[in-house]
Amino acid sequence: MNALVIDDSRATRSILKKILKELAIDCSEASNGREALEKLRTMVVPDLILVDWNMPEMNGYDFVCAVRKDPAYEEVKLVMVTTESEITQVTRALEAGANEYVMKPFTADVLKDKLGLVGFGS
Repeated sequence: MNALVIDDSRATRSILKKILKELAIDCSEASNGREALEKLRTMVVPDLILVDWNMPEMNGYDFVCAVRKDPAYEEVKLVMVTTESEITQVTRALEAGANEYVMKPFTADVLKDKLGLVGFGS
């Protein structure tokens, strides 16, 4: 399995990649939504995308909307991993096509639990 981790924080990308590696999931990374869309054009379609909401150039919400418009990515599991905790933001993300929503800060166990809910887990 493979994943794309999108976050403008290098530290957060590193933490997410470490957790995914423990689940035997290979990772690519991008620092914003625009970079991630470019990366998607050249990589094997990932099984999973973890995306932050607040990023420069293209935020996670706009990224989710763009990905869900493309039928090539309809089977990809999308998980928002963000500090956005307003219920309206959670609802917007899920309605746009995110499969799950993880609030920062998170623990490895919380993330693994959420990934289990979307078909990834130990």
